[in-house]
Amino acid sequence: MKNVSDFLDATYLKTPQQAGISKLENDAVVEALLQNAVQYKYKCVMIRPDYVLFAKQFLAKNKSKVLVGTVIDFPEGTASLDEKLSQAQLAIDDSADDLDFVIDYQAFKNGDFTLVQHQVKECTMLCLQYHKTVKWIIETAALSNKEIIQITALIKNVVIKNFKETDYANVFVKSSTGFYKTTNNQPNGATPNAITLMLENATPLSVKASGGIKTLKEVMFYLQMGVKRIGTSAQNEIIHQSKL
Repeated sequence: MKNVSDFLDATYLKTPQQAGISKLENDAVVEALLQNAVQYKYKCVMIRPDYVLFAKQFLAKNKSKVLVGTVIDFPEGTASLDEKLSQAQLAIDDSADDLDFVIDYQAFKNGDFTLVQHQVKECTMLCLQYHKTVKWIIETAALSNKEIIQITALIKNVVIKNFKETDYANVFVKSSTGFYKTTNNQPNGATPNAITLMLENATPLSVKASGGIKTLKEVMFYLQMGVKRIGTSAQNEIIHQSKL
């Protein structure tokens, strides 16, 4: 059996306002996540940009090799290229290892493919220059099956056209922010259908499944499909289930 923690991006991306708690309480949640990361050796912790430096220092102090990831232009994805690059540079300066960008899926849905291609190229180039891993969140719940196929292929084609084969392992297509509001209680995160479409159209890039993944059974299902990373905020429960 695969060592589940090696594939988990343990995630906490709520602001104090979203969590309904104070900043001090929010800081404590992040610190607890980092303590768990030291204990369980997750692949990565995914946190808001303002916690990156603290996380790097905490993990270094505890001699942990867990990576620190953060989100860029989260969760809407509608910022300009300059804003995306500026946020990314700040995260890189704070020593983030992984940068998960929300692609401008609204521009894509409106047919502005050139804008989206340019953003993917420039932001990916910045990250790869610093030997970072970049993941493109496409927000599958906002897309039709056809759009999932097209936007995944767009990212793949930009990477193949502009970067070396040795770079491919450091670029992912990622399903969801987990913050998208759906109607009629439709799933807002990873689904078997969406992940299948992504896997079929992302190769040679890797796929990260995220959003709504809460059980070990789901994690194993997606790993067996061929996903290389799992984003989850239920990491403690998943690790507990893996030890039963």
